[in-house]
Amino acid sequence: MSFRLGFLSHVQGRDHDAARTYRNAQELFVVADELGFDVGWVAQHHVPGGGGGLPSPWPFLAHAAANTKRIRLGTAITILPLEDPVRLAEDVSVVDTLSGGRVELGVGSGGSDVEYAAFGRDVERRRELTTENLAVLRAALANQEVGAPGFTIQPPAADFTDRIWQGVFSGPGAEYAAAAGSNLLLNRAAYGYDEPTDEVQRPWADAYLAAWTAPRTPRIGLSRFVFPAKDRRTALEQIGDDVHRAALRFGERGGFPAGLGVEEALRRFHSFYGHPDEIISELRQERVLPVATDLITQFNPAIPDQDAAIRALELIATEVAPALGWKPAAAPELEGV
Repeated sequence: MSFRLGFLSHVQGRDHDAARTYRNAQELFVVADELGFDVGWVAQHHVPGGGGGLPSPWPFLAHAAANTKRIRLGTAITILPLEDPVRLAEDVSVVDTLSGGRVELGVGSGGSDVEYAAFGRDVERRRELTTENLAVLRAALANQEVGAPGFTIQPPAADFTDRIWQGVFSGPGAEYAAAAGSNLLLNRAAYGYDEPTDEVQRPWADAYLAAWTAPRTPRIGLSRFVFPAKDRRTALEQIGDDVHRAALRFGERGGFPAGLGVEEALRRFHSFYGHPDEIISELRQERVLPVATDLITQFNPAIPDQDAAIRALELIATEVAPALGWKPAAAPELEGV
C-alpha cells in the first residue's frame, strides 16, 4: 500500500491546565514532524466534555507552523456551520501563507446541540448550512468575489482544489462529498452500528469512489485509533480506562449500547493497540485501508501520558507504518514567512 501518514489530536488533557495541554499537543506536532509524518490534524470542539479542548484550531496551527518544517497542517474537522466562511477562508489563507502552503482543510457539520445553540444556529439545518457555507468557502479560497462586489480575501489564497476534505457518516454523505469535489474523511468509529467499523465504512468509501467525477485523483483519509506499546498489557494500562469511560458516555447519548465493558468498548472504537507486530497484523485485515490514500492515526478518546504518546508516535512511524508500505516523503522546499 502507498499512503500518507498522519496523526490527529483532539488536544485533550487530564486537568484544567489548558496551557500545559496545548504545549503537549504542540510537542506532538514537532515530534511527528521530525519522525516524517506527512500530516498533523486537529479536531475542533467548542464544548470539552470528553470530546476535546480546541475551539480555535487556526491559531493553534499557526503556532505549529512556526515550530515545524515539513509536516502538513489540517483540521479534521472545522465545524463549518458555526463559522463565517469568509472569515474562515481568511484564517486558512493566512496560516497557509505562513506555513509555506502546508494547510489541509477538513470541514464537517458537527452535531452538538449545545454548540449550535451557543452560536445561534439551528442544529436541524446543519446539513443545509454546511452546503451553503462550503460554497462560499470554496469561492473565497478560489479568490472569487464574496460578500460584496469587488471583495476578495487577503492574502490571496493558493490553489485549494485538492486540499478540501469533508467528514461524513453515511453512504449518501460520501456521495455528496464526491459530488462537491471534496476529499473524504472517515471517522475512527461508526456510531449506531453493531458491525465492525470497517465493514460499515467500506461501502461508504466505495460509494464515494463510484460517484467521483472530477479530473483529479480522489483522496480518502482514514482515521483510526492506533496505540502501539511494548505489549498489549502496557497499552491497556495507558488507554483502557479512558476508552471505557468514553464508551459509557457514548452509551448515554445513544451512539453505543449502554453499559459496555472494556473489551467491547475497544471494539466499538475499532481500536488497534498492543505490540507493533499485533497492530500490523490487524491493520493488514482492515477493510477500508486498501482504498485509503491517508492513514490518520489518533489516540482519542484515550489521553496517554506524554512520554507514552511520544513513544507511540515513534513506533507508528518506525515500525507500524513502514511495515504497511509507508515511506516518509522528502522534505519540501518551503517559502513561508
